[in-house]
Amino acid sequence: MKIVIAGAGEVGNHLAKLFCNEDHDVILMDSDENKLRKAATNYDLMTVTGSVSSIEDLKTAQVSGCDLFIAVPPYEEVSILSAMLAKKLGAKKTIARINNYEYLQPENKEYFRQLGIDEMVYPEHLGAQEIIASLKQVGIRQMFEFTSSKLILYAIKIRNNAPIVGKTLAEINAMHDPNLYYTLAVNRDGKTIIVHGKDVLKHEDLIYVITTKAGTAQLLADTGKVQYEVRNIMMLGGSRIGLKVAKVLENDYHLKLIEIDREKSNHLADLLENTMVINGDGRNLTLLKDEGIGKADAFIAVTDTSEINILACQLAKKMGVKKSVAEVENMDYIDLAENMGIGTIVNKKIIAASYIYRHTFKANVSYVKCLTASEADVLEMIAQKGARITKGSLKELDLPKEINIGGVIRGEETIIPNGSTRIQAGDRVIVLALPEGLKKVERLFL
Repeated sequence: MKIVIAGAGEVGNHLAKLFCNEDHDVILMDSDENKLRKAATNYDLMTVTGSVSSIEDLKTAQVSGCDLFIAVPPYEEVSILSAMLAKKLGAKKTIARINNYEYLQPENKEYFRQLGIDEMVYPEHLGAQEIIASLKQVGIRQMFEFTSSKLILYAIKIRNNAPIVGKTLAEINAMHDPNLYYTLAVNRDGKTIIVHGKDVLKHEDLIYVITTKAGTAQLLADTGKVQYEVRNIMMLGGSRIGLKVAKVLENDYHLKLIEIDREKSNHLADLLENTMVINGDGRNLTLLKDEGIGKADAFIAVTDTSEINILACQLAKKMGVKKSVAEVENMDYIDLAENMGIGTIVNKKIIAASYIYRHTFKANVSYVKCLTASEADVLEMIAQKGARITKGSLKELDLPKEINIGGVIRGEETIIPNGSTRIQAGDRVIVLALPEGLKKVERLFL
């Protein structure tokens, strides 16, 4: 596939990394030569120096012959214009990054399609959704729901208090009904490992497990997670993502929001009806104590600075807050934040890249998620009639070692698979894959 990425910021660079690993023909364009030079050093791609809203520069970037044009510059207006021009110049599919939720309303999406924009991605909205979802279930790092929550993928950090530590997956399955949950992979010492029956789970492993609502209680008990109700939340930062999160949470939780900028604090107080907005520095331990951080069930840090968010969550943990969520936009800090024990890490760039990434598959992919603290991706694939994945049981197919199939949704039925499970046409199949396994996954479902 020929892909043109307009904008060499962190989103554009992350997309370039993903696509180059998949042997796509990638062209990256930006007006900043230094950004392009750095990208060309790291990835196998072509670069074009120029304005993403210039017709001549877009022609130079060969948009007329591209299969996918992705506009991800920092400014929404430029992104929209760039995608519109690319479509007029002949790009087959266009995607634009936006910062306005009203554009995603069904009636407005159709208007933008008429203008030549096939898809729009709003990173702040996607990030806010992930933060809100993380509060639904305590004791977990990440949670992803498939097909109206019929199957749920959890990322859980296990420690020595977990009953399953030191046991093989086969031994864990023997403890109870093996259909309750299925462990797909482990992130250990910064490396993601696809696991099977003989593998042993260890202290500090970050495990990726798929289950149902019915199996969740057993999974949390086996991983040593004590459940509690989240009622009181303290949030640091009145950024766009912070405002979106607060608007959703304030009607169901007791919410305090701390913002250092006085003018922004006053603006937030006008916009939020049931949130206590406090003007102050969230890094100030005295302020946090005075505002009752010790009584908070969860702490969310979403300032514009990754370092502040990580530090604030560490302070919250020391003050006894059980659940912490940090927005970490600096890609270099994600592993650091994970190793420091931050509960949930949110990165809008990775989330946006996941949303865009599914458009590069020839197979029918309804969902892709690039896991924040892992090398792996999780996909929801729809099995087509005659696809190789339907040609035998999972054991008979001898699946590649770089992938693991964790769940199947067949109409109203949910299946935690084993070796004898046979995929049928129309099944929605949850697959976890390492980077080198993504093309193999696609071939299985074509």
